[in-house]
Amino acid sequence: MHQEPEQSALRRILLFLKGSATIPRTRWTARRFWRPTPGSVFSLLLGLVLFGLGEAFLLVADLGATPWTVLAQGLSLRTDLSIGWVTFAVSTLVLLLWIPLRQRPGLGTIANIVVIALVLDLAYAWLPVPSGLGLRYVFVFVGIGLIGLGSGFYLTAGHGPGPRDGWMTGLHHRTGRPVAQIRLGIEVVVLTVGWLLGGTVGIGTALFALLIGQSVALGLTLVRHVVPPAQPHAPRT
Repeated sequence: MHQEPEQSALRRILLFLKGSATIPRTRWTARRFWRPTPGSVFSLLLGLVLFGLGEAFLLVADLGATPWTVLAQGLSLRTDLSIGWVTFAVSTLVLLLWIPLRQRPGLGTIANIVVIALVLDLAYAWLPVPSGLGLRYVFVFVGIGLIGLGSGFYLTAGHGPGPRDGWMTGLHHRTGRPVAQIRLGIEVVVLTVGWLLGGTVGIGTALFALLIGQSVALGLTLVRHVVPPAQPHAPRT
């Protein structure tokens, strides 16, 4: 008698843990890249703050960060610039690479460059350094979770892709190569250059590569459950 409700509840839990396979449209999703609403700006900024904070957690753990942060870390070690300023400079350079690809940035693209770099710099200086290996692993998983949740808010804002994502999709459209192949190639090159410059590559980098896809999917699912979906427009008569 009680098996069917229990199975139904278990199925709902499993579906939630599986995560969203698409980017849902929520009540606050902007209709245009450059037409913000209070809800879309809140979603965008909250997502980017969480994203930058997650990057900082991974850096402080010192077990290996994301490929682009490894590059920023390596460049920071070779210059007098902080990791945040290097991240800002790299993101700006990548945005300039959009020009020959004829990509059009949105409000989210510009906000991505500024907010993530600022939050990363501030949080990296503020977060305490974990003392034991166990706590360092906790920082890694918290960082991955924050990046996934931040992506859920940021992507549903509807204000355009970040510089790296736009570069990836631009190369995809220009070359016809699969997106996954292009993204893998970019990440491998960036990670290798960052490692050669002295950036930290380790188990944290591997865990990020393994878990970030599911983390983003869970972030999108959580946002979809927290925020009501967009209402369809009534047909014109």
